[in-house]
Amino acid sequence: MNTPWPYPRWIAHRGAGRLAPENTLAAFRLGAQQYGYRMFECDAKLSRDGLPFLLHDSTLERTTNGTGTAGERDYAELARCDAGSWLAPAWAGEPPPSLDNIARFCLANGLHLNIEIKPTPGQEARTGTVVAQHAARLWAGAAVPPLLSSFQPESLAAAQVAAPALPRALLLDSLWAGCIEQARTLDCVALVCRHGLWDAALVAHAHALGLRALSYTVNEPAAAQALWALGTDGIITDRLDLFRPD
Repeated sequence: MNTPWPYPRWIAHRGAGRLAPENTLAAFRLGAQQYGYRMFECDAKLSRDGLPFLLHDSTLERTTNGTGTAGERDYAELARCDAGSWLAPAWAGEPPPSLDNIARFCLANGLHLNIEIKPTPGQEARTGTVVAQHAARLWAGAAVPPLLSSFQPESLAAAQVAAPALPRALLLDSLWAGCIEQARTLDCVALVCRHGLWDAALVAHAHALGLRALSYTVNEPAAAQALWALGTDGIITDRLDLFRPD
């Protein structure tokens, strides 16, 4: 692999892992300012009116005081949700941020971002297209673009058409038939695998194809040490309090 990799090795999962409400601006601030992380992972989906915003689940109940399918709400309504109280009263009133909000924070502070395209079911292609278009606009002229990733090849294919210059990564929770070939078809720069999938042969194969080897979600020191020993290139973690970034 001769192409320089511009991203830090340690990546904060959903902003600050379990230390702040996931996928909120408060989590990003905590991860950057208190724990010194320089790269973050987040989940992006579309509101009913087509605005990319941060939320992991398809529904609102687990991490907000809202109800129902998030993608069936306009962003103005979603922005009034409380996405903080579920974790602790101190975070009450924290809203689900738009991708625009997160981009401004990252760019203003020199932070890197991995945007997982997390479509509402049935919205795979549209979400890939719109998230990629927004990311290309928001990071236009930036020295380091965001890394787009998804478990959904359809979303990555749409992103590839919409913003071919943005780097892409295929997320894998299993090594399904043809997954490596799919990553190559999508012109991905990385595989982001459930960490237990990596072994020396898979790392060597990925590297031989010019793909970086990243892992999620690694919260135990022994697992992290084993992954670095294998020669992997990046780790997504919840444990910002345990792992200090390089």
